[in-house]
Amino acid sequence: MGEEVLGGPVRHGVLPSARLRSPPDARRRSGVTPRRCGGRHRVGKSLPQQGGSTTLSTPSRVDTLYEIESARGSCMNKSYVSRRTVLAGSAGVFAGAALSSSPAMGEEPSIRSRAVVIDDVTVIDGTGARPKHNQRVLLRGRRIAAIGPRASVEVPRAATVVSGTGRFLIPGLADLHVHSSPLPDIFPPLYIVNGVTTVREMGANPLVSQWRQEVAAGTRIGPLWTIGSDIVDGSPSLWEGIGVPYLKVANAAEARAVVRQEKAKGADFIKTYTRLSRESFLALADEARRQRIPFLGHVPDFVSLTEASNAGIRTVEHLFQIWYDTSNREAAIRRQVEEVPIGPGEYGGWYAKMHPLEYAAARSHDRRKARRVFQHLARNGTRVTPTLSVHQLGDMPQDVDLDDPRLRYVPADLLASWEWSRREIYMKDRTPAVDAEKRELFQRRLELVAEMAEAGVRLLAGTDVGASYILPGFSLHDELQLLVRAGLSPMRALIAATAEPASLLGHHDRGTVEVGKVADLVLLDGDPLRDIRNTARINSVVVNGTLITSGQRERMLRDIRAAARQPLPAGVNARPACACHGG
Repeated sequence: MGEEVLGGPVRHGVLPSARLRSPPDARRRSGVTPRRCGGRHRVGKSLPQQGGSTTLSTPSRVDTLYEIESARGSCMNKSYVSRRTVLAGSAGVFAGAALSSSPAMGEEPSIRSRAVVIDDVTVIDGTGARPKHNQRVLLRGRRIAAIGPRASVEVPRAATVVSGTGRFLIPGLADLHVHSSPLPDIFPPLYIVNGVTTVREMGANPLVSQWRQEVAAGTRIGPLWTIGSDIVDGSPSLWEGIGVPYLKVANAAEARAVVRQEKAKGADFIKTYTRLSRESFLALADEARRQRIPFLGHVPDFVSLTEASNAGIRTVEHLFQIWYDTSNREAAIRRQVEEVPIGPGEYGGWYAKMHPLEYAAARSHDRRKARRVFQHLARNGTRVTPTLSVHQLGDMPQDVDLDDPRLRYVPADLLASWEWSRREIYMKDRTPAVDAEKRELFQRRLELVAEMAEAGVRLLAGTDVGASYILPGFSLHDELQLLVRAGLSPMRALIAATAEPASLLGHHDRGTVEVGKVADLVLLDGDPLRDIRNTARINSVVVNGTLITSGQRERMLRDIRAAARQPLPAGVNARPACACHGG
């Protein structure tokens, strides 16, 4: 029998090799206390009517979101203003963040250099199949080499053996809607210790591009990143004067130019936003097809959900615009939407002014009409990322748990900006009547998700990390709970965070626990199919074939807490800005 890892020092998310102990009786369960769940950027520049030439090769197939993964440029702009830390909920600006040096992996061989066996474990493989009990899972290098009953899989000599008795093995999780802040000792490791091994960054971010390169080079522990373009909004844009990197397009020619430009810069996808005109949106969609690059994001105010689906939008982010298509008063409400005056930089104004119309559309929701709409999305292969976590924040900010122990992983200055945003933006001037409407609206959002699932719409797990009180890694577990609360089975919720993201992103060798797949795995101390909250009872994590044991994970968490207690680096400020969520 091989040796068992019992722990080793981990500093700031970097995994040196672990200490080993070989006696069989040294094997023990290391429980984790369950946590209560709960290129540079042009800012505001109009694009020329002719864009630059495309420099990236095109994929041979386009049936999934990404068939090739294009790395963004390595140029680092140290004065970059993180897109999400100035948004709703975040209300903080991190400008001029000094970049920490890349962490080293340690001089000793990593655990990935040896075979790893997870023994006597229940495997929930992410395909929807029934759990398999008393399995032995063999990992070699980055891959899963064998899975089967214990008697059928031999344990190699000198293998690292992890006890799976009473435990459950699931695929690594994915958060498909994040906006990471420039805190390298907090955000990347927090994703990993929470079992989040894949993330989709919803806006261009040079620092995250650097993290992605370091992860690929093996010099940083972190998730597999997919990174989008800057926000592409209409003119006037909701982001003008706020400090958020965005691209403003006023017509079809500019929309086509932005697609070519952002693809040439290395974006993995084009991120559409709320105030794009119908003309610009449809031109962007057509150019994205020509350039063979996905586009996704918000359905603009001036485009119907079904029209966006027909145009090829790959994923619809959030639930804001869905109500209009399902309302039995659609035509009248859409006329009102088009008449709402929205000025430059008026995100907060947009959110407040659109609430009565969204509420009216929700109250006039027609289930039969909705089923036809959702079946249309399903036939088109249009996926939806509900981001219930951030909707819960926006609809019911008074319910935020300010004593949540997970807030220990957030720097005090950032936490203060989140609280300012919650009190001064989300809750300010809220009447009891508005509170009641918002609470009703959130319950209707849950019901909407259930209807989409029943109609066959493929759902994705995403949180909107970067908004106030939406935490990297931790909040993905909250999102899974909300999906189950909405009516999804625990299995379907898990698939929304594992197999579905892998399929969408073209990661055909990830997303499930199967022989030959990359070893992105999470070992749980409880059955997530019995209680979805058990996804947060993490014992160990395997990321890209590297085992992070229970003890090492606990040390990583301690190091992240220590990093959060440190003052923000020189040049990094958190100050009230704008409160907006749904980025």
